[in-house]
Amino acid sequence: MSVSTTGLLTGLLLAIAAILGGFWGFLLAVVLGGVGWLVAAQIEGRIDLGAAFRSRRHV
Repeated sequence: MSVSTTGLLTGLLLAIAAILGGFWGFLLAVVLGGVGWLVAAQIEGRIDLGAAFRSRRHV
């Protein structure tokens, strides 16, 4: 699936969330979508969440 197709589907799902759930439903959909993206990017190896949560000091 291309990036533009994924963006289109995401936009449509967020529009449905906004229509059915109002502002808070839309906000929840955006937050959960962001969490889903983080998990998927971690699994694909695009980002390293472990590095973000590790201490920067080596004591």
